Amino acid sequence: QVQLVESGGGSVQAGGSLRLTCTASGSIFRINAMGWYRQAPGKQREFVARVTSGGSTNYADSVRGRFTISSDNAKNVVYLQMNSLKPEDTAVYYCNSGIQSLGRGSVLRDYWGQGTQVTVSS
Repeated sequence: QVQLVESGGGSVQAGGSLRLTCTASGSIFRINAMGWYRQAPGKQREFVARVTSGGSTNYADSVRGRFTISSDNAKNVVYLQMNSLKPEDTAVYYCNSGIQSLGRGSVLRDYWGQGTQVTVSS
């Protein structure tokens, strides 16, 4: 079984910073990529940032230049450093990863964390 566990959310004033962490654990054979999505109240879940196992990154236009995604492949951890936060960044942030678990016949599939709340006040 594979689990993703996020931490690091909280409340901050506009212009502040937060760092989110997501750790993948369990019967992991390989991780293709890890990333972050977010969902604000009344809105659909949207892509934030992603990093592949090879280190390639991509970002949503709304966060590029303010957020930085990084990973520690040896520890199966992904980070999201969020700077210059804005009220519109307020959302539940979800970790997402493409993981192939151990076991004969396993395939690559998507896993999600439980989410962590980020609140930015003006």
